Amino acid sequence: MSAAHAQPERPLRLVMNTELQVLDPIMTTAFSTRTFSYMVFDTLVAVDSRGEMRPQMLDSWEISTDRLTYTFRLRPGLEWSDGRPVTAEDCIASLRRWGARDGLGRQLMQATKDLTAVDASTFRLELKEPFGQVIEALGKTAMLVPFMMPARIANTPATTQITEIVGSGPYLFVREEWRPGDRVVFRRNPRYRPRSEPADGLAGGKVVHIERVEFVSIPDASTKVNALLAGEVDLLERAPPDFLARLRRDRRVTVTEARGAGLELYGALALNHLQPPFNNIRIRQALQLALRQPEIVAALGFPDNMVHQQCLTLFLCGGPYATDAGGERFAREDLPRARQMLQEAGYNNERVVVLHASDSALIDPIGLVAIEQMRRLGLNLDVRITDWATVSQLRNQRGPTGEGGWSALPLVWTGFDMANPMTNPVILYNCSDAFPGWWCDQRQVPLLREFAAEPDMARRRELAARIQELAREHVNLVTLGQFASPATYRADLQGVIEMGVPVMWNIRRAQR
Repeated sequence: MSAAHAQPERPLRLVMNTELQVLDPIMTTAFSTRTFSYMVFDTLVAVDSRGEMRPQMLDSWEISTDRLTYTFRLRPGLEWSDGRPVTAEDCIASLRRWGARDGLGRQLMQATKDLTAVDASTFRLELKEPFGQVIEALGKTAMLVPFMMPARIANTPATTQITEIVGSGPYLFVREEWRPGDRVVFRRNPRYRPRSEPADGLAGGKVVHIERVEFVSIPDASTKVNALLAGEVDLLERAPPDFLARLRRDRRVTVTEARGAGLELYGALALNHLQPPFNNIRIRQALQLALRQPEIVAALGFPDNMVHQQCLTLFLCGGPYATDAGGERFAREDLPRARQMLQEAGYNNERVVVLHASDSALIDPIGLVAIEQMRRLGLNLDVRITDWATVSQLRNQRGPTGEGGWSALPLVWTGFDMANPMTNPVILYNCSDAFPGWWCDQRQVPLLREFAAEPDMARRRELAARIQELAREHVNLVTLGQFASPATYRADLQGVIEMGVPVMWNIRRAQR
């Protein structure tokens, strides 16, 4: 076949676990927005497959001997997708906007004395007090990631969504082909300059080998599996639990291991602390005692080696800060005692509105079991079953249940969100007013600041244990269990990077 009549290259098609709704990376913690943002934006620092922080947009950084001054230098030749050069002022504006909303970003900005441009490609961060996780903050993958964007966009107030998508990442967002509920389209960014070293985790050279990528929406688990086996799509962000054994037997696909603290997932039940009944700490404590993790994670149908029958830490079992502190009292379900606590707390059959996303292959099974356990406790439930896109909008409602508000919602977080107190949403968003649930225990605030400034790992572990004790007592939220959830992709794909976030660069199709 002549070049003039060659067939166009097939797009690389990924089926996301939840649908993309919001394009602004600091306006939502939705995984779909984070994945979208890694396509079109880039970060100053990135984490590699070993969990180490490496320069990404940065060429280098220098730290003063007193560790209060950080000087950052951008790689030469970086451009935004509109052709303008990336400057230090752009990065400063991006960091300030991110720092106005993100929990770790707020901690960093509170410790910052000044953030100034030295020249077009160099900027300096001066601290007014020690802060031990500056580099980790710039390279964080958890929740609200500090993606860089031009200053004219980053100067948008942190409470207002951006309307223009201009980044320096490996792909361009093709807005005119975006059809919510159907597909999101990207094409290679010709202005992107990959680093010279090989891709490693979210770090290294993000080389694009396939010109066009599509995120395809297929809610039904059976349909998405059949589409993968037929070659109509290339990757599933999460293998549906009911089809895992079938996928592992099929030579046309590869199922990832998804094991290890950073790759595993964590289920939780967010509670609205602003409204009855969960504004009552004793009712929250009764619920925490009533839920039984082994029964919840069993609903996923995963093999025993893919679930933790009981994970008592908020910092991820197997992680560097894992501790049972404060969780021992919940190691065994005690439904009679929980019912007694509920009665003693003065629960008067108030309506409990649960927002449940049935289109998520992970949230749906664990959420349904948690809901049944809430009923067994004696709560008067009003379960509103919908899709995650709707839940992600409704969860921002702060008012009473009679005015569109909610009481509880099941959700899932990734391992790299949970492993460190400085990125863990249960701890980081305490008293921040930034995450739906709006919990606040002032006792935890100074401990987290002390953790941020502490260089000694042993002391950090002690602080993490104390923070967890308080968070368990306050019941920031209720944990539902930890488990592995593999991705799966066509066996002819080469160079797929397993990081917990779908990574579309570095992938080639094997030549036939």
